[in-house]
Amino acid sequence: MKKFLTLLFLAALTLLGNAQIINKEELLGKINPSQHPSFSKIEKVYTTKDNIYLRKECYEAFIKMSDAAKKEGVTITIISATRTFDQQKAIWERKWAKLKEQKKNEIDMAKNIMLYSSMPGTSRHHWGTDIDINSLENSYFKSGAGKKLYDWMLLHAAEYGFHQTYTDKSKGRTGYEEEKWHWSFLPLSGPFLEEYKNQISYTDITGFSGSQVAAELKVIETYVQGIE
Repeated sequence: MKKFLTLLFLAALTLLGNAQIINKEELLGKINPSQHPSFSKIEKVYTTKDNIYLRKECYEAFIKMSDAAKKEGVTITIISATRTFDQQKAIWERKWAKLKEQKKNEIDMAKNIMLYSSMPGTSRHHWGTDIDINSLENSYFKSGAGKKLYDWMLLHAAEYGFHQTYTDKSKGRTGYEEEKWHWSFLPLSGPFLEEYKNQISYTDITGFSGSQVAAELKVIETYVQGIE
């Protein structure tokens, strides 16, 4: 394990480069990936969406992984990639408003949303290192083409730097429920997570409905760090 972590750290340094600094705006998703030099637009052949982006190193690794999978009859389709603070806020606010109509208390509202969705400013999708593939339903990956894809990812994704972020919680992982569709490019997301822990505090998680319960729910410790 120690050797693996050392190799991972060295790979991350190579990818990020000595001149690149991970700043607070990038960690919180307060960037425009279409105008950011470290991001590439995803070609339509790899995605169902228009105008979505990944960090260049992550995208290059994904293309290699996708091409390898294709040779074995497996299609990997990106259905979500980088999401900015504002994009995450739109998702959050829509769900918050719906729950508010049901007159739930704010703690329960936030917990309900965070079964699968992050508070703005806390999503790994802000970093441009994480992807959602093929379907947002775990059931899709239990049979047919979905199971073939998931089995292939479990066997080969790590060869290209990708790892399932939110695994089965039976082993004690905290935070979000299992997401068979969410995969992270660890050589970049690892350093981003470390910088998040170093730079971000609860005073930075603000600007949206329900932000006042972030500290009480220990969102950074329980959710941002609640990974495999």
